[in-house]
Amino acid sequence: MTTDATTAQTTASASASATASPIVTTDAIAELREARFTDPGTITRAWQSRSRRTIAGDDSRLFIVAADHPARGAMKVGDDALAMADRADLITRLATALSRPGVDGVLATAEILDDLAFLGHLENKLAVGSMNRGGLAGSSFEIDDRFTGHTVDQMAHDGIDLAKTLLRINLGDPATASALQANADAVNACAEANLPVMLEPFMNEWVDGKVRNQLTPEAVINSIGIAQGLGATSTHTWLKIPVVDDMERVMAATTLPTLLLGGERSNDPEATFRSWANALALPGVRGLVIGRSIIYPADGDVVSAVDRAAALVHGEERI
Repeated sequence: MTTDATTAQTTASASASATASPIVTTDAIAELREARFTDPGTITRAWQSRSRRTIAGDDSRLFIVAADHPARGAMKVGDDALAMADRADLITRLATALSRPGVDGVLATAEILDDLAFLGHLENKLAVGSMNRGGLAGSSFEIDDRFTGHTVDQMAHDGIDLAKTLLRINLGDPATASALQANADAVNACAEANLPVMLEPFMNEWVDGKVRNQLTPEAVINSIGIAQGLGATSTHTWLKIPVVDDMERVMAATTLPTLLLGGERSNDPEATFRSWANALALPGVRGLVIGRSIIYPADGDVVSAVDRAAALVHGEERI
Protein backbone atom coordinates (compact mmCIF):
# COMPACT_ATOMS: atom_id res chain seq x y z
CA MET A 1 0.00 0.00 0.00
CA THR A 2 1.13 3.62 -0.46
CA THR A 3 1.74 6.17 2.26
CA ASP A 4 1.17 9.93 2.48
CA ALA A 5 3.68 12.74 2.22
CA THR A 6 4.59 13.60 5.82
CA THR A 7 8.11 12.25 6.30
CA ALA A 8 8.88 10.33 9.49
CA GLN A 9 11.27 12.20 11.73
CA THR A 10 14.04 9.66 11.98
CA THR A 11 17.79 9.72 11.52
CA ALA A 12 17.54 7.63 8.38
CA SER A 13 15.01 9.80 6.60
CA ALA A 14 16.92 12.93 7.60
CA SER A 15 20.05 11.55 5.99
CA ALA A 16 18.36 10.86 2.68
CA SER A 17 17.56 13.58 0.18
CA ALA A 18 13.93 14.55 -0.28
CA THR A 19 13.90 13.25 -3.82
CA ALA A 20 15.62 9.94 -3.05
CA SER A 21 14.00 8.79 0.18
CA PRO A 22 10.86 6.70 0.30
CA ILE A 23 8.15 8.12 2.53
CA VAL A 24 7.60 6.30 5.81
CA THR A 25 5.28 8.52 7.76
CA THR A 26 4.10 8.59 11.32
CA ASP A 27 0.60 8.11 9.94
CA ALA A 28 1.71 5.03 8.01
CA ILE A 29 3.29 3.51 11.12
CA ALA A 30 0.09 4.26 13.05
CA GLU A 31 -1.94 2.60 10.29
CA LEU A 32 0.33 -0.44 10.46
CA ARG A 33 -0.13 -0.71 14.23
CA GLU A 34 -3.90 -0.41 13.86
CA ALA A 35 -4.05 -3.02 11.12
CA ARG A 36 -2.06 -5.49 13.22
CA PHE A 37 -4.69 -5.11 15.96
CA THR A 38 -7.95 -4.83 14.03
CA ASP A 39 -7.33 -6.53 10.66
CA PRO A 40 -4.19 -8.70 10.52
CA GLY A 41 -5.47 -10.16 7.26
CA THR A 42 -4.38 -6.88 5.66
CA ILE A 43 -0.79 -8.09 5.91
CA THR A 44 -1.69 -11.41 4.29
CA ARG A 45 -3.38 -9.55 1.46
CA ALA A 46 -0.31 -7.35 1.03
CA TRP A 47 1.80 -10.46 0.45
CA GLN A 48 -0.77 -11.89 -1.96
CA SER A 49 -0.87 -8.72 -4.08
CA ARG A 50 2.87 -8.04 -4.01
CA SER A 51 4.62 -7.70 -7.38
CA ARG A 52 7.56 -10.09 -7.66
CA ARG A 53 10.70 -10.23 -9.78
CA THR A 54 13.11 -12.92 -10.90
CA ILE A 55 15.91 -13.74 -8.50
CA ALA A 56 18.64 -13.11 -11.08
CA GLY A 57 17.30 -9.71 -12.10
CA ASP A 58 18.90 -7.95 -15.05
CA ASP A 59 22.55 -8.77 -14.44
CA SER A 60 22.61 -11.86 -12.17
CA ARG A 61 24.15 -9.76 -9.39
CA LEU A 62 22.48 -9.24 -6.01
CA PHE A 63 22.72 -6.63 -3.29
CA ILE A 64 20.63 -7.57 -0.26
CA VAL A 65 20.31 -5.50 2.91
CA ALA A 66 20.13 -7.56 6.10
CA ALA A 67 18.11 -6.85 9.24
CA ASP A 68 17.51 -10.16 11.00
CA HIS A 69 19.80 -9.28 13.93
CA PRO A 70 17.20 -8.13 16.52
CA ALA A 71 15.48 -11.53 16.66
CA ARG A 72 18.75 -13.03 17.91
CA GLY A 73 19.17 -10.29 20.51
CA ALA A 74 21.97 -8.62 18.54
CA MET A 75 20.93 -4.98 18.28
CA LYS A 76 24.34 -3.38 18.86
CA VAL A 77 25.95 -1.11 16.28
CA GLY A 78 29.19 0.56 17.22
CA ASP A 79 28.92 1.72 20.82
CA ASP A 80 25.12 1.76 20.87
CA ALA A 81 23.85 -1.48 22.44
CA LEU A 82 20.27 -0.85 21.26
CA ALA A 83 20.88 0.86 17.93
CA MET A 84 18.42 -1.39 16.09
CA ALA A 85 15.72 -1.27 18.79
CA ASP A 86 13.55 1.57 17.42
CA ARG A 87 11.32 -0.27 14.96
CA ALA A 88 10.01 2.77 13.07
CA ASP A 89 13.59 3.97 12.61
CA LEU A 90 14.74 0.53 11.41
CA ILE A 91 11.84 0.24 8.95
CA THR A 92 12.59 3.73 7.62
CA ARG A 93 16.24 2.89 7.12
CA LEU A 94 15.31 -0.31 5.28
CA ALA A 95 12.71 1.47 3.16
CA THR A 96 15.32 4.11 2.32
CA ALA A 97 17.76 1.41 1.23
CA LEU A 98 15.13 -0.46 -0.78
CA SER A 99 14.26 2.72 -2.67
CA ARG A 100 17.78 3.06 -4.04
CA PRO A 101 18.79 1.79 -7.50
CA GLY A 102 20.70 -1.47 -7.34
CA VAL A 103 19.25 -2.69 -4.03
CA ASP A 104 17.68 -6.03 -4.90
CA GLY A 105 16.01 -7.02 -1.65
CA VAL A 106 16.05 -7.45 2.10
CA LEU A 107 16.85 -10.29 4.51
CA ALA A 108 14.82 -10.25 7.73
CA THR A 109 12.56 -12.11 10.12
CA ALA A 110 8.82 -12.35 9.61
CA GLU A 111 7.69 -9.28 11.54
CA ILE A 112 10.07 -6.97 9.67
CA LEU A 113 9.16 -8.37 6.27
CA ASP A 114 5.47 -8.15 7.20
CA ASP A 115 5.89 -4.47 8.11
CA LEU A 116 7.65 -3.76 4.82
CA ALA A 117 5.07 -5.71 2.81
CA PHE A 118 2.18 -3.82 4.42
CA LEU A 119 3.89 -0.48 3.75
CA GLY A 120 4.53 -1.38 0.11
CA HIS A 121 8.32 -1.46 0.16
CA LEU A 122 8.76 -5.03 -1.12
CA GLU A 123 7.27 -4.41 -4.55
CA ASN A 124 9.58 -5.95 -7.18
CA LYS A 125 12.17 -6.64 -4.48
CA LEU A 126 13.48 -9.95 -3.18
CA ALA A 127 12.27 -11.01 0.25
CA VAL A 128 14.68 -13.32 2.09
CA GLY A 129 13.33 -15.14 5.14
CA SER A 130 15.59 -15.82 8.14
CA MET A 131 14.88 -19.27 9.55
CA ASN A 132 16.93 -19.87 12.71
CA ARG A 133 17.26 -17.18 15.38
CA GLY A 134 17.15 -19.33 18.51
CA GLY A 135 20.88 -19.19 19.26
CA LEU A 136 20.59 -15.91 21.12
CA ALA A 137 23.70 -13.73 21.10
CA GLY A 138 25.68 -14.10 24.29
CA SER A 139 23.66 -17.06 25.58
CA SER A 140 25.05 -20.31 26.96
CA PHE A 141 23.03 -22.11 24.26
CA GLU A 142 24.14 -19.97 21.32
CA ILE A 143 25.35 -22.94 19.27
CA ASP A 144 22.00 -24.71 19.76
CA ASP A 145 20.55 -22.45 17.09
CA ARG A 146 16.90 -23.49 16.93
CA PHE A 147 14.71 -22.76 13.92
CA THR A 148 12.43 -20.20 15.52
CA GLY A 149 11.85 -17.96 12.49
CA HIS A 150 10.46 -18.53 9.02
CA THR A 151 9.21 -21.96 8.02
CA VAL A 152 9.34 -23.31 4.50
CA ASP A 153 5.56 -23.69 4.37
CA GLN A 154 4.95 -20.07 5.37
CA MET A 155 7.60 -18.74 2.99
CA ALA A 156 5.98 -20.66 0.15
CA HIS A 157 2.56 -19.33 1.19
CA ASP A 158 3.73 -15.70 1.29
CA GLY A 159 5.83 -15.89 -1.86
CA ILE A 160 9.14 -15.22 -0.13
CA ASP A 161 11.92 -15.57 -2.67
CA LEU A 162 14.87 -17.04 -0.73
CA ALA A 163 15.60 -18.52 2.68
CA LYS A 164 18.62 -18.09 4.95
CA THR A 165 20.08 -20.11 7.82
CA LEU A 166 22.97 -19.47 10.20
CA LEU A 167 25.26 -22.41 10.96
CA ARG A 168 27.92 -22.12 13.68
CA ILE A 169 30.13 -25.24 13.64
CA ASN A 170 31.79 -25.60 17.03
CA LEU A 171 33.84 -28.78 17.34
CA GLY A 172 33.92 -28.42 21.11
CA ASP A 173 30.16 -28.04 21.58
CA PRO A 174 27.86 -31.10 21.29
CA ALA A 175 24.98 -28.85 20.20
CA THR A 176 26.68 -28.56 16.82
CA ALA A 177 25.37 -32.00 15.87
CA SER A 178 21.73 -30.97 16.17
CA ALA A 179 22.48 -27.68 14.40
CA LEU A 180 23.95 -29.60 11.48
CA GLN A 181 20.89 -31.86 11.34
CA ALA A 182 18.50 -28.92 11.46
CA ASN A 183 20.31 -27.18 8.63
CA ALA A 184 20.32 -30.38 6.56
CA ASP A 185 16.56 -30.68 7.12
CA ALA A 186 16.12 -27.06 6.01
CA VAL A 187 18.13 -27.72 2.84
CA ASN A 188 15.92 -30.70 2.01
CA ALA A 189 12.66 -28.85 2.74
CA CYS A 190 13.70 -25.80 0.71
CA ALA A 191 14.73 -27.95 -2.26
CA GLU A 192 11.38 -29.74 -2.12
CA ALA A 193 9.62 -26.36 -2.19
CA ASN A 194 11.83 -25.05 -5.04
CA LEU A 195 13.12 -22.35 -2.70
CA PRO A 196 16.81 -21.34 -2.73
CA VAL A 197 18.40 -21.33 0.71
CA MET A 198 21.58 -19.49 1.75
CA LEU A 199 23.64 -21.22 4.40
CA GLU A 200 25.83 -18.89 6.46
CA PRO A 201 28.48 -21.18 7.98
CA PHE A 202 31.23 -20.35 10.47
CA MET A 203 33.77 -22.47 12.22
CA ASN A 204 33.35 -21.33 15.78
CA GLU A 205 34.89 -21.69 19.23
CA TRP A 206 34.16 -20.78 22.85
CA VAL A 207 36.59 -18.18 24.25
CA ASP A 208 36.12 -16.94 27.83
CA GLY A 209 32.49 -17.97 27.83
CA LYS A 210 31.65 -16.34 24.50
CA VAL A 211 31.40 -17.75 20.99
CA ARG A 212 33.93 -16.44 18.49
CA ASN A 213 33.88 -17.05 14.75
CA GLN A 214 37.16 -18.21 13.22
CA LEU A 215 37.90 -15.93 10.28
CA THR A 216 41.00 -17.48 8.75
CA PRO A 217 40.89 -18.69 5.13
CA GLU A 218 41.35 -22.27 6.36
CA ALA A 219 38.41 -22.00 8.76
CA VAL A 220 36.11 -20.53 6.10
CA ILE A 221 37.15 -23.20 3.59
CA ASN A 222 36.42 -25.89 6.17
CA SER A 223 33.00 -24.37 6.94
CA ILE A 224 32.17 -24.32 3.23
CA GLY A 225 33.06 -27.98 2.86
CA ILE A 226 30.80 -28.94 5.74
CA ALA A 227 27.88 -26.69 4.82
CA GLN A 228 27.66 -27.51 1.13
CA GLY A 229 27.52 -31.22 1.94
CA LEU A 230 24.35 -30.89 4.02
CA GLY A 231 21.10 -32.32 2.70
CA ALA A 232 20.16 -34.93 0.15
CA THR A 233 20.51 -32.49 -2.74
CA SER A 234 22.43 -29.27 -3.33
CA THR A 235 20.27 -28.02 -6.19
CA HIS A 236 18.88 -25.08 -4.20
CA THR A 237 21.79 -24.45 -1.82
CA TRP A 238 23.63 -21.13 -1.79
CA LEU A 239 26.35 -19.84 0.53
CA LYS A 240 26.74 -16.61 2.48
CA ILE A 241 30.33 -16.23 3.68
CA PRO A 242 32.59 -13.59 5.23
CA VAL A 243 35.31 -11.77 3.34
CA VAL A 244 38.68 -12.94 4.68
CA ASP A 245 42.25 -13.09 3.44
CA ASP A 246 43.02 -15.18 0.35
CA MET A 247 39.46 -15.12 -1.00
CA GLU A 248 40.55 -16.64 -4.31
CA ARG A 249 41.50 -19.84 -2.48
CA VAL A 250 38.31 -19.66 -0.40
CA MET A 251 36.07 -19.39 -3.46
CA ALA A 252 37.89 -22.29 -5.12
CA ALA A 253 36.25 -24.50 -2.47
CA THR A 254 32.75 -24.35 -3.99
CA THR A 255 30.66 -24.16 -7.15
CA LEU A 256 27.58 -22.96 -5.25
CA PRO A 257 26.18 -19.46 -5.77
CA THR A 258 27.83 -17.33 -3.09
CA LEU A 259 27.02 -13.99 -1.53
CA LEU A 260 29.43 -12.11 0.72
CA LEU A 261 28.35 -10.93 4.15
CA GLY A 262 29.24 -7.49 5.42
CA GLY A 263 29.69 -8.14 9.12
CA GLU A 264 29.78 -5.49 11.82
CA ARG A 265 30.49 -1.84 11.11
CA SER A 266 34.17 -1.29 10.44
CA ASN A 267 36.41 1.42 11.83
CA ASP A 268 37.97 1.63 8.36
CA PRO A 269 35.11 1.71 5.83
CA GLU A 270 37.46 2.40 2.92
CA ALA A 271 39.38 -0.80 3.58
CA THR A 272 36.07 -2.65 3.86
CA PHE A 273 34.89 -1.37 0.48
CA ARG A 274 38.20 -2.36 -1.10
CA SER A 275 37.94 -5.89 0.29
CA TRP A 276 34.37 -6.19 -1.00
CA ALA A 277 35.38 -4.92 -4.45
CA ASN A 278 38.22 -7.43 -4.73
CA ALA A 279 36.10 -10.37 -3.60
CA LEU A 280 33.20 -9.43 -5.88
CA ALA A 281 35.46 -9.96 -8.90
CA LEU A 282 35.96 -13.65 -8.12
CA PRO A 283 34.14 -16.45 -10.00
CA GLY A 284 31.06 -17.66 -8.18
CA VAL A 285 30.53 -14.51 -6.12
CA ARG A 286 27.09 -13.13 -6.93
CA GLY A 287 26.87 -10.13 -4.64
CA LEU A 288 26.66 -8.77 -1.11
CA VAL A 289 24.40 -9.21 1.90
CA ILE A 290 25.11 -6.29 4.22
CA GLY A 291 23.31 -5.16 7.35
CA ARG A 292 24.41 -2.87 10.14
CA SER A 293 27.42 -1.36 8.39
CA ILE A 294 25.16 -0.06 5.60
CA ILE A 295 21.87 0.78 7.30
CA TYR A 296 23.64 2.31 10.32
CA PRO A 297 26.75 3.91 8.76
CA ALA A 298 29.06 5.83 11.06
CA ASP A 299 28.35 9.14 9.30
CA GLY A 300 24.57 8.60 9.33
CA ASP A 301 24.27 8.87 5.54
CA VAL A 302 22.30 5.74 4.64
CA VAL A 303 21.77 6.75 1.02
CA SER A 304 25.46 7.30 0.27
CA ALA A 305 26.53 4.06 1.94
CA VAL A 306 23.86 2.04 0.15
CA ASP A 307 24.53 3.65 -3.22
CA ARG A 308 28.23 2.96 -3.03
CA ALA A 309 27.75 -0.70 -2.12
CA ALA A 310 25.14 -1.11 -4.85
CA ALA A 311 27.56 0.37 -7.39
CA LEU A 312 30.21 -2.13 -6.34
CA VAL A 313 27.85 -5.06 -6.77
CA HIS A 314 26.43 -4.01 -10.09
CA GLY A 315 29.73 -3.03 -11.66
CA GLU A 316 29.39 0.75 -11.66
CA GLU A 317 32.31 1.51 -9.35
CA ARG A 318 35.87 0.31 -9.30
CA ILE A 319 38.27 0.77 -6.36
